[in-house]
Amino acid sequence: MPSPYRAIFDAPGTRAFSAAGFIGRLPLAMMGIGIVTMISQLTGRYGLAGALSATVALSAAVIGPQISRLVDRHGQRRVLRPATLVALLAVAGLLVAAKLGLADWTLFVCAAGVGCVPSLGSMIRSRWVWVYQAEPRKLHTAYSFESVVDEICFIFGPIVSIGLSTAWFPEAGPLLAGLFLAVGTFWLTAQRGTEPVPHPREQHAKGSALKSPGLQVLVLTFVATGAIFGAVDVVTVAFAEAEGHKSAASLVLAVYALGSCLAGVVFGLVQLTGPAARRWLLGVCAMAVSMIPLQLVGNLPFLAVALFAAGLSIAPTMVTTMALVEQHVPRAKLTEGMTWTSTGLAVGIALGSSASGWVIDEAGARAGYAVPGVAGAVAVVVAFLGYRRLKRPVPQRGGADEHTAQGVRGGHGGTSGEERPEQAADPVA
Repeated sequence: MPSPYRAIFDAPGTRAFSAAGFIGRLPLAMMGIGIVTMISQLTGRYGLAGALSATVALSAAVIGPQISRLVDRHGQRRVLRPATLVALLAVAGLLVAAKLGLADWTLFVCAAGVGCVPSLGSMIRSRWVWVYQAEPRKLHTAYSFESVVDEICFIFGPIVSIGLSTAWFPEAGPLLAGLFLAVGTFWLTAQRGTEPVPHPREQHAKGSALKSPGLQVLVLTFVATGAIFGAVDVVTVAFAEAEGHKSAASLVLAVYALGSCLAGVVFGLVQLTGPAARRWLLGVCAMAVSMIPLQLVGNLPFLAVALFAAGLSIAPTMVTTMALVEQHVPRAKLTEGMTWTSTGLAVGIALGSSASGWVIDEAGARAGYAVPGVAGAVAVVVAFLGYRRLKRPVPQRGGADEHTAQGVRGGHGGTSGEERPEQAADPVA
């Protein structure tokens, strides 16, 4: 591992919470596709399978920010454990209901309960902020590392989930996802030394982190970005099937994630200059432009190359987005702010999947790539319209001063977001 990545693990406890976060995040990539595989095998009803997967995603989009707001107020340990228990009970209920062939409404009730799964990615990133507030270079590398971990989860998670459910028994994929969730969450919350201090006093301020104008821009852009991801997944499967090689779709999508993974590794080694808002705008534009070659695909090898190139812009844009969330959300609401971006992605994925499915039915698989193309254009429009808001970071109160006074329990001091060099370099329009 390159030295900048080794350096971020110098602080005590960072290896342990990062490992716990990796295990706890695998269900994000395993649960939805695992439910689709399980239901389709048990009932043969792909419509029901897709509807249940969408229910889980939309439930998580609604419940996730509320869980994260409670985490900011009361701490990770006090909130994540009971939330995870609720999600695990819902997973168990879904598996039993599916196995016994109970009424559809019982499946949907359980699927909605699975939405209580906490956003472990946001929890891990908030721990990195807690450790490295005073060292923006290390924090950038940590964000890049977490983006790589996300991509690794999405490369291997679906393969494991589908493989177990098809080769072992239908419920195996979601069952293993639940086990990973339990192990990851309880291991993470057992680590008190790196847990960010909650801010109950600051939470007296009314309203959500979403009141931040900058965060609103990021979330809306992420809805369009999620539509790109959701559409690319669905259309790629349909295109591979039309080419007579449906099984190759998972490999092609893995290449897409691999491009993002490699870009994230390299991005973490780069010494950044200039304002984060400008880098973010360039990243959004690059994602949109990378959708153009998809309109010209004629075979699977060309599609794989085009998706690999498209993946190169994903991780850098995601990393920069997390840096902007930190700039535009008060420290006392940071976890909630990060979770709102995940919510935007989840909503966008659901919209992109639905829209692309309709286009495929009406005009064929190749025409479906118009959906991510349009979504990329929408993302660019929103990004340009909201760019001025992103150039005005908020003063970081409600946590930074407390952090400076107490010191991180790993031995690192704190500073406010206003003192970061790249923020200072960002001119206010």
